[in-house]
Amino acid sequence: MNKIFPSAAAALSGIVADGQMLAVGGFGLCGIPEALIGALRDSGVKGLTVVSNNAGVDGWGLGQLLQTRQIRKMISSYVGENKEFERQYLAGELELEFTPQGTLAEKLRAGGAGIPAFFTRTGVGTVIAEGKETRDFDGSTYVMERSLVPDVSLGKAWKADRSGNLVFRRTARNFNPAVIMAGRIAVVEVEEIVETGSLDPDAIHLPGIYVHRLVLNAQPEKRIEKRTTKQNPKGA
Repeated sequence: MNKIFPSAAAALSGIVADGQMLAVGGFGLCGIPEALIGALRDSGVKGLTVVSNNAGVDGWGLGQLLQTRQIRKMISSYVGENKEFERQYLAGELELEFTPQGTLAEKLRAGGAGIPAFFTRTGVGTVIAEGKETRDFDGSTYVMERSLVPDVSLGKAWKADRSGNLVFRRTARNFNPAVIMAGRIAVVEVEEIVETGSLDPDAIHLPGIYVHRLVLNAQPEKRIEKRTTKQNPKGA
């Protein structure tokens, strides 16, 4: 089975549609699948529910899909750095399911592991737990959270072999493994593709069984959210 597609648009062809739930890897702008997000925007699909730690920034990352009004609902743990997100939410144009970060990570991991739900103490007694089942274990109350199994997952890795075995690079790993595992179909953008068998098995972070389609983006832009520099002390 050939998992390599010639472009991001080709990798999404035939698998994205209006009204789907998509999960997108990244943390802030670190480790986002830039080319796949751009292709998703250009596909014109709309009414999407998007699962992601955050929604990018204005004009970049998932912020591009907010500008084009393709996202109906966000399932996120952080919603700062994006004025258009704020404007749409406060205007009632965007639905938000605000989720604690660890709970969001576990929802995706559990979905990829075939676990339909789990119990956690996070959110007990807050708005997060409203309408959800609770149960006591060992004298403490836990809230039940359903796992997430997106229709399509878009992830980013540093390197892959032709079978889809993945290696991530430093902090760009973040949510990507859990996002890729959870999707019914997982499309992964990588910076390098090597022959199957050339990766040290002990160096593989996520096996190719979770990866359905690969696309090469050898020179991603890798924007950063904010650049802060320290001024040298006077006379230094």
